[in-house]
This record gives sequence, structure tokens and C-alpha cells, in this order.
Amino acid sequence: MLGSNNIDKSENFYNAIMAAIGGAAATRDAKDRLIYAHRGGRLIITKPLDGKTATGANGGTIGFTADSPEQVQAWHKAGVENGGIAIEDPPGLRQRDTGPIYLAYLRDPDGNKLCVVHRP
Repeated sequence: MLGSNNIDKSENFYNAIMAAIGGAAATRDAKDRLIYAHRGGRLIITKPLDGKTATGANGGTIGFTADSPEQVQAWHKAGVENGGIAIEDPPGLRQRDTGPIYLAYLRDPDGNKLCVVHRP
């Protein structure tokens, strides 16, 4: 679950990045929360329950899985075009101790850190 200060702006952003990796648009529940389902996982976007301003987690990252490097690129592009901010290195292949991964990072409109990964 992530907090948002503007649910409509978040819906535009998250609908775009989820579509880029084969996910569906949000459904809204009775509390006006956005609910996304992708590959067995759930992501909920909501106004903070305490009524305070939503802020990005310091050190927290939400990760998504992509089927190809092209989906990673499309996810990143969709995010930037819909209010996200490109962060860290450009999308691309990286070598890790566990093998190669193709990934990209963004901050959403509320500052939450996101990444998408494809494992070749």
C-alpha cells in the first residue's frame, strides 16, 4: 500500500505503468482507493489514513516484474510521460551476483520509489 496526495493523478500514472507491463487499470473500492492486481500481487494506492500528507518511504522500493526488456523500457517511458521522475541509472542491463537483470527505476508523483525488473 502506498499513500497519495492526489488519487486521480496517481491513477493516471499507475494505469500507464501497469499497462506497460501487461497489468489492468485500477479498480476503485468504496473508500476511493486504487487497487491493482498483477501476477498474483496487489498494490493499493490510498490517501493516508491519518489525514496527513503522503510522503515517499526513505529506503523503501516497490518492485514489479516485466516479461521483456521492451516492457521495462515501456514502463519507464509511461511513468515519465505521466508524472513520474526518472532516477538512478537509465533503464538497462545490469550484472548482479545472481546474474544479469534488466531494470529501471522511477519515483511516482508522490515520491515513492519504484522499479521494474526483467530477468533474462
